[in-house]
Amino acid sequence: MTEMAHGTHDLSTAVWRKSTHSNGSGGNCLEVCDAHSGLVPVRDSKVPHGPVLVVGAPAWALFVAMVTAGHD
Repeated sequence: MTEMAHGTHDLSTAVWRKSTHSNGSGGNCLEVCDAHSGLVPVRDSKVPHGPVLVVGAPAWALFVAMVTAGHD
């Protein structure tokens, strides 16, 4: 189970998807789970049983927009 901002959610059966910017060369890859309304669980694809960072959907959308636009 993972503690999220709005309670505890079982992510053991979560369907994770890799970033569209990920590649097969073993670099830095993020995975996200889209199944939680208003929250975005994020993990390192190389450590699937490691920690999960949970951010609010608006913050995640802003992060993605900034990265896509080339901001640091």
